[in-house]
Amino acid sequence: MSSNETQPAVDSPAAEPVRFATKIAVLLRDDLELWQRLNVTAFVVSGLASADPELIGEPYEDADGTTYLPMFRQPVMIFSGAKEVMARAHAKALDRGLRFAVFTSELFETGNDRDNRAAVRAVARDQLDVVGMAIHGPKNSVDKIIKGATLHH
Repeated sequence: MSSNETQPAVDSPAAEPVRFATKIAVLLRDDLELWQRLNVTAFVVSGLASADPELIGEPYEDADGTTYLPMFRQPVMIFSGAKEVMARAHAKALDRGLRFAVFTSELFETGNDRDNRAAVRAVARDQLDVVGMAIHGPKNSVDKIIKGATLHH
């Protein structure tokens, strides 16, 4: 059983739902345009997937035997908050020692990974204009980090 789950997953639809001891949360700044929200979400969750292979489940297969790529083993909750909520969440995640992915406003102006990393490297930690982040960790730690944010709708 993965450390993310509190009970084993069962393929039977009648089985009890799987409960997770951890949470995956994406926090987006509430003033982003729709295309920016989607873009930021895609980028930051890729960071979580690459950092922790345990988060990824088994490949999918349809009834005809066609296989599809595996995805996260647990739900990804999307939240939004004001610039101040983002700054607080960033600081709290750092204080708690959690690994997380960030997307800063400067990344909307770059077009490749090298320039993205350079844009983040050029700004001091406390001055980053974080517009999105993805966090995975114990549920109560993640909940405290994103406090003040609202579930995205």
